[in-house]
Amino acid sequence: MIADLSPDIVALQEVDVGRRRTGRVDQAHEIAVRLGMAFHFNAALTIEEERYGDAILAVAPQRLIKAGPLPGHPLFPGLEPRGALWAAVDLAEGEVQVINTHLGLAPKEQQLQAAALAGREWVGANKARHPLLLVGDLNATALSIVYRTFAERLADARRATPLGAASLTFPSRWPVLALDHVFAGPGVTIDAVRAPFDPLSRIASDHLPLVVDFHLDPW
Repeated sequence: MIADLSPDIVALQEVDVGRRRTGRVDQAHEIAVRLGMAFHFNAALTIEEERYGDAILAVAPQRLIKAGPLPGHPLFPGLEPRGALWAAVDLAEGEVQVINTHLGLAPKEQQLQAAALAGREWVGANKARHPLLLVGDLNATALSIVYRTFAERLADARRATPLGAASLTFPSRWPVLALDHVFAGPGVTIDAVRAPFDPLSRIASDHLPLVVDFHLDPW
């Protein structure tokens, strides 16, 4: 499915590396090799030799800026840990910063994680020095505090195009919610947004892919 879309940059969540349930395959490496892409992976969860987390793949060279955990729920420390991954991708028209994440399910947990990402260690650390994209499965709709936390600082890609609002992603069999988002900072212009709804995308994941076409503004 990814190969058919021919993207320059891919952000994946729920990636298994060395896990028994998926045959001990390093999914980040295997997918990147099959696509001919460079990649970085961040494990939000590690159990002995098994890892689980997020990956950024790109056809262009990329360098790791930051990878690390996000805060959990103070009252429920046993919830699945979450993290974020930040890479700089060297596109032909310039460098773009990409932050990929997968937030938790509890509203309070999500809000703490969103605040951390919007703060000075992640989005705030960039300070508009470089074009920035924050992407991922936020497990939150446009009515949530989480969404507003990012929308106050960055532009929602869906709102930049007439058809963007219709790009629902979950569940993939018959999507009714927009839980996956792309936010763009200064220097990034969104050209199109879509969520491919076809037989292959409907079985590849429980979320449809969110595809965003963009270009970098001249500096």
